[in-house]
Amino acid sequence: MNARRLFTLLLATAAISPLSFAQGLEAPKGRSILSVSGKIGAKNKGELAQFDMAMIEKLPQHSFTTRTPWYDKPVKFTGPLLKDVLALVKSSGTTVSAVAINDYAISIPVEDVNKYGILMARMIDDKPIPVRSKGPLFVVYPFDSAPELRTSVYYERSIWQLKALDVK
Repeated sequence: MNARRLFTLLLATAAISPLSFAQGLEAPKGRSILSVSGKIGAKNKGELAQFDMAMIEKLPQHSFTTRTPWYDKPVKFTGPLLKDVLALVKSSGTTVSAVAINDYAISIPVEDVNKYGILMARMIDDKPIPVRSKGPLFVVYPFDSAPELRTSVYYERSIWQLKALDVK
């Protein structure tokens, strides 16, 4: 496969237009709901990478159903992998500080991001997540996929009402 065909295939798979890839991260057209800072190589507003919901929706979407301490039954979460978001901004750190709307902050090791398939969920049970119900973005681990994830360490790393990521 030649380089141009591979490049086109990669762009199609990542749901990124060739123009935005060549020019860097596209700017949000709607209200910004997430900012990424720190050790990143792709920026669209000063030292930040900002995203509106349309940009989040363009990323490859994944789903899993898992039990959590916050809901009385298993819940289906849908959104991009946190790994894909960090790849898009060309992150190079080892830790991600995630910050919620209420300024709650937690550190997530990049090792977790690569190992567990953590979602930056934008939907619960196929419906957008309103702010009053832990939205619009909820970082969540697939707790039922590995016994070690069903502990307070990983529950605390799940953060709802996500507003910012700082790569360190």
